Amino acid sequence: MKSINEDASVLNLDPQSDHSSDYLAQPQPRRPRGFAAAAMGTNSTGKGKKEREKEKERTKLRERHRRAITSRMLAGLRQYGNFPLPARADMNDVLAALAREAGWIVDADGTTYRQCPPASNMGSFAARSVESQLSGGSLRTCSVQETLENQPPVVLRIDECLSPASIDSVVIAERDSKNGKYASVSPINSVDCLEADQLMQDIHSGVHESDFNCTPYVPVYIKLPAGIINKFCQLIDPEGIRQELIHIKSLNIDGVVVDCWWGIVEGWSPQKYVWSGYRELFNIIREFKLNLQVVMAFHECGGNDSSDALISLPQWVLDIGKENQDIFFTDREGRRNTECLSWGIDKERVLKGRTGIEVYFDMMRSFRTEFDDLFAEGLIYAVEIGLGASGELKYPSFSERMGWRYPGIGEFQCYDKYLQHSLRRAAKLRGHSFWARGPDNAGHYNSMPHETGFFCERGDYDNYYGRFFLHWYSQTLTDHADNVLSLASLAFEETKIIVKVPAVYWWYKSPSHAAELTAGYHNPTNQDGYSPVFEVLRKHAVTMKFVCLGFNLSSQEANESLVDPEGLSWQALNSAWERGLITAGENALFGYDRERYKRLVEMAKPRNDPDHRHFSFFVYQQPSLLQGNVCLSELDFFIKCMHGEMTGDL
Repeated sequence: MKSINEDASVLNLDPQSDHSSDYLAQPQPRRPRGFAAAAMGTNSTGKGKKEREKEKERTKLRERHRRAITSRMLAGLRQYGNFPLPARADMNDVLAALAREAGWIVDADGTTYRQCPPASNMGSFAARSVESQLSGGSLRTCSVQETLENQPPVVLRIDECLSPASIDSVVIAERDSKNGKYASVSPINSVDCLEADQLMQDIHSGVHESDFNCTPYVPVYIKLPAGIINKFCQLIDPEGIRQELIHIKSLNIDGVVVDCWWGIVEGWSPQKYVWSGYRELFNIIREFKLNLQVVMAFHECGGNDSSDALISLPQWVLDIGKENQDIFFTDREGRRNTECLSWGIDKERVLKGRTGIEVYFDMMRSFRTEFDDLFAEGLIYAVEIGLGASGELKYPSFSERMGWRYPGIGEFQCYDKYLQHSLRRAAKLRGHSFWARGPDNAGHYNSMPHETGFFCERGDYDNYYGRFFLHWYSQTLTDHADNVLSLASLAFEETKIIVKVPAVYWWYKSPSHAAELTAGYHNPTNQDGYSPVFEVLRKHAVTMKFVCLGFNLSSQEANESLVDPEGLSWQALNSAWERGLITAGENALFGYDRERYKRLVEMAKPRNDPDHRHFSFFVYQQPSLLQGNVCLSELDFFIKCMHGEMTGDL
């Protein structure tokens, strides 16, 4: 499978050196006929064969040129337009996606039409009345406000076929529109579907602040529970999965997210991959025609959350760790965290002759080969790459297994011998070998910033040594992301790649941002710690998925731990958007009510953003929809708001 760049290099498609059009512009010599052909004698045979060979080469060149242009178009639509196109899409797929984006219905056999409610005689008369007053061109360019202000006869004609209550709503809407309340209403795009009830719906859009009708469509994915595949890679309850997917489908959810655990797939022997349980699960998902996102989960499950499932790293890796504990992240007291591998071994051959990033690449390549058919048919829409603790791009600095409790600042995780060697090398290059140490006044997991000499106001975090150490610590995180994503781009060519970024919001209002510093983000008040990370994500054209809290904490908690989840969210999202990154979201907690759902929607597609930026999708985490603590009506409200279908507080 060749990339677009490879095609471009073969074809020499640089505009300044592209001579492929010369072949297309030259007129082909006419083939001699009759007497002239006979006079050419035997020479015509050799010349004709040579000419046919040249024509074949020109045809191949034109075809490859066409495919290169098509590949660029498809890549652009996937990256910037959020079009779920198959890996081997053709122009029919592109036309169908563009038609659906414009609001048309496209069946599998290519039949394309507008979806309109059954029209009664009354509705048809109303539609004809409106059509008689406005031309098709004016309907495409005029908003509902302009229609009501500039076309009073239309209201009179609708008045002939609507109830008194509907008449009142029209009059009220006409009067309010003159006050400028409908400037953001989207234009009417089709005369064919302009029924009276649709006109009323458009008129009422924008009345309430909670209205999300006609806002951008944000696909919603549900994350399936972690324990559905056992440690022998067997699907535990296929019928239970089907029931779960029936609920998901009934809620009009766009797709599901499945974790593929390294500890299951390569659990017992190096480079012996077992995918049987995931194959069975994916076949069931295919039956329901849901999009599928897959997570390459290179971390442990069950360490920091309340999940019943406990999925460790592969057993053969844990056996290596018994002899060489430095393959794991280590805190200042020497305690090892087996939740994920230390980034210090990314390029150290300590895993049965392989480096850390080679181990990750081998699993990703095995998955891509095993499920090539699902990639080809477009079932697997995207792949998320786990880059650290909990699958997020962060150090395991606030691990509950180590005794951390919210809102502790956490601890630096850089005391294994490999990261210490990296620190010594960085200090030597800086010319200050005595800086090759971690801070000795940074407190413990549950310390507060003001209780430490390193994180307190005007603390060591902002002196020469502190800035050097924090830069090295965060650069290690950035380098890890760069190394793994470079190989992920090779394994999953032409597939959307996702990276999950954490929301470390506590102590955000303190000068040092202590919790972010220990997590690997050098983001004090005088520095943007997210831009270096997002530059790497932009380099590899990945989607940044941000963890969203969805509500403000109590004033007491905000004062005690100086939290600011909203401030952190907007800093991270704006930094990503300014660099042209595609963004997505995922909820952090369970048990949302309607107000919290609204806050998630407003974060996913901020209504006041002049550039109309919004998430490309949203992943909703919930242990199971079949559990009694899930309010399906509230979840349905959230999904409809994300889809831009919810009006008011219904």
